[in-house]
Amino acid sequence: MDSRRVLSLLGLALRGGNLAVGEEPVEAAARARDARVILLAADAAAGTCRRAEHFAQAGQCLWLRVPFTKEELGTALGRTSVALAAVTDTGLAGAVLHRLAEEDPGRYAEAAAQMEVKARRARERQAERLAHEKNVRRGRRKPAKTPERPAKRAAPAQQRADGETPARRRTARGGPSRPAAKRGRPGPGARAKPYAHSHPVKKGKGSFRKRED
Repeated sequence: MDSRRVLSLLGLALRGGNLAVGEEPVEAAARARDARVILLAADAAAGTCRRAEHFAQAGQCLWLRVPFTKEELGTALGRTSVALAAVTDTGLAGAVLHRLAEEDPGRYAEAAAQMEVKARRARERQAERLAHEKNVRRGRRKPAKTPERPAKRAAPAQQRADGETPARRRTARGGPSRPAAKRGRPGPGARAKPYAHSHPVKKGKGSFRKRED
C-alpha cells in the first residue's frame, strides 16, 4: 500500500484544523458531533479500541482501524506516536476513505460508500442553507397561500319553454308579486286602527255621565 497518499491527506487535515489528535481531543470532537471518522492505529491497545468504539457511538460517526502503526501516524502528524485521530471535515474524511478503499477494497469499500452518502447529504444541506441565506439577504419570501373561496351558486331560473318565469306568471294572474304579509299586521295601504284591540267600556257606577232622574 502506498501510505504516503493517505498520510499526506491526514497531514493536510491537521494543518487545516480539521483533525483531532489524541484521546481527549477525539472525545471532545465526537461528543460535539464534529467527528466524521475516527482512525485507530493498527497496533493500538484493546482499551483504546473500546474507547474509539464508544466515541463513535456517542458522536454517531464511523470508526475503523487503519493499516498504520502509532509511530507512522505520529511521524506524519508531527508527534512521537498517535494511536487515535478523528477527521472533522466531511470532504477530507471521504477522500481518506476513498484512498484506503482503492488500496484495500475488501476492507474499506463499505466504509467509503457510507461516507460518500453522508458527504452527499452534507452538500445538499449546505446548498439549501446557502440558498436560504441568499433569499434572506434579498428579502424574498415564499408566497402565502390564499384560501380558495367557494364559487357562488347562481339561483336556477325556472323557465318554461316560452321563457316565462314563475314570478311573471303570478303577476300576470293578478297574484301578489311579493310574499304575503304576516297575519295580524296591516298592509302598507291600510288605515291604522289604534283601538282595534281595546275592550268596550260598560256604563255603570263609574261612568262619567250622570244618571237621569
